[in-house]
Amino acid sequence: MMAVTAISIDNLLPAFPVIQERFSVADPNRLQLLIYVYMVGFGLGQILYGPLSDSLGRRKVLLVSLAIYLGATVLAMFSPSFGWLLAARILQGIGAAGGRVLSLAIVRDRYAGRAMASVMSLITMVFLIVPMLAPALGQAMLLFGSWVWVFVSMLALGGILAVWFSIRMPETLHPEHRRPLSLKAMGQALRLTLRSRATLGYGTALGLMVGCIMGYVGSAEQVFDSGLYHLGGWFPAAFALVAGAMGASTLINARLVERLGMHWLSHAGLIAFVAVALVQVGIGLVWQGHPPLWLFLTVLSANQFLISFTMPNFQALAMQPVGEVAGTASSFLGFYTTLLGAAFGTVIGQSFDGTVLPVGVGYAGLGCLSLAVVAWTERGRLFRAGISG
Repeated sequence: MMAVTAISIDNLLPAFPVIQERFSVADPNRLQLLIYVYMVGFGLGQILYGPLSDSLGRRKVLLVSLAIYLGATVLAMFSPSFGWLLAARILQGIGAAGGRVLSLAIVRDRYAGRAMASVMSLITMVFLIVPMLAPALGQAMLLFGSWVWVFVSMLALGGILAVWFSIRMPETLHPEHRRPLSLKAMGQALRLTLRSRATLGYGTALGLMVGCIMGYVGSAEQVFDSGLYHLGGWFPAAFALVAGAMGASTLINARLVERLGMHWLSHAGLIAFVAVALVQVGIGLVWQGHPPLWLFLTVLSANQFLISFTMPNFQALAMQPVGEVAGTASSFLGFYTTLLGAAFGTVIGQSFDGTVLPVGVGYAGLGCLSLAVVAWTERGRLFRAGISG
């Protein structure tokens, strides 16, 4: 289900120039809205799925979310204007949000502690490996002659998942753990979530890291192709290289986290991320925003490698204290981190000026801010390990 979100974002990137021509979009930066409005819908939708799944069960709610996603994808295919396409993308995000919330809740239903962090890493790895293939798939779909075929590939994946889940997925929430669907129950669960320093702190740090990813993804097509390096058909290969670094580190994290712990890996990864982000800014300044492609890709891949030591562990650390309200907590965290990430990502992406500097400055700024939030969360004691972290 996490693959739906990844492919819905990255599959569309090669189609930006075609969509720009089809709908006569004057400003290329406006095309980034196809990513950011999707993330807004993705964030808003998550606030509902958790409480619903805590009351009705995970399986039923997940299938409804897939139905919304499929319907929105059909609407996108027949959009008569760029505005309608943006509206369909919001609805797509709302539908896909169910997968994000419920995958976390299902994992929390079954696992805890370092085992949960290990499973989270494997789930995140799927989310990160799909981008290695998604732009190439999107470019292949364009060979059929229309940007609509990109959405056909999304429709096919969503349909396959809907059939598979309806046949194979069991219910993971036991009846005795279900909570009443009421504003009072939701309020109690939300208060429990907000009172947890670890949940709020690591959720904020996670949202800032998501902002880095969104800033990069939103401007990737312009950086690698139309606005700076003009890679053309090689754009998917460059994107896949960076995504491959993230996927590799997520797999390494899954193997190391049970031995070293979530705190140690995430804190070390975050500090290294900030250091490399400052190097990224430095090379941008030295080459006046146009460093050699090989150097930019090397430093960017190093930073994407490091970011994957933070995100799955921050996610697990945020969920660890709120197992009794996993659905609602996952909903709130998804809503909060996605909108926080989309907001900062939009600022980074819309700052694209034909150079690599906005991405580098965004990474350095958000990395430093995330490190400050983690230090606050741990009361200045980094690398501290709790009972299971």
